[in-house]
Amino acid sequence: MKRRLALSAVFAIACGCGGAPPRANQYSIRLMPPDESRRFPLADQVSATLVDDHILGKDFLPGGNVAEYRRKGKSYRQFLMHVKTNEDAALLMFDFKGHLREPKYLPHMGGYFGMDGATPVYLFQKGPFLAGFAGLPEKEADSLARQFAARLN
Repeated sequence: MKRRLALSAVFAIACGCGGAPPRANQYSIRLMPPDESRRFPLADQVSATLVDDHILGKDFLPGGNVAEYRRKGKSYRQFLMHVKTNEDAALLMFDFKGHLREPKYLPHMGGYFGMDGATPVYLFQKGPFLAGFAGLPEKEADSLARQFAARLN
């Protein structure tokens, strides 16, 4: 009886120690994206929101900040994602570009302009940021993007 009890204890210890490989983190903890609303211009701003995931409703994008603007009878959205590295931002931009219809490379900004359905989208990367505008023609978005890029230092 003592021998059986001792063998059971040894077996239990052996199974618990190094038996199975450790599991990957089954509880993925997602942090809210950083609040970068201070970087958005206040003129003509209607609202600013922090989106925890899938910014602009895109399942391939993480969370970030979106500001809604109304100017001269036009509504548009300005968005900003702050990711860990410059490379992450570049990869997100490349993914986003792949979802645009007829994306046009913008060499002066290192970004793209194209159509997302019926919505014009202007996007660019600056360091660990992916930023852009949805709902503006290229020329209007370009002017605002240059100003916005200066705020991302």
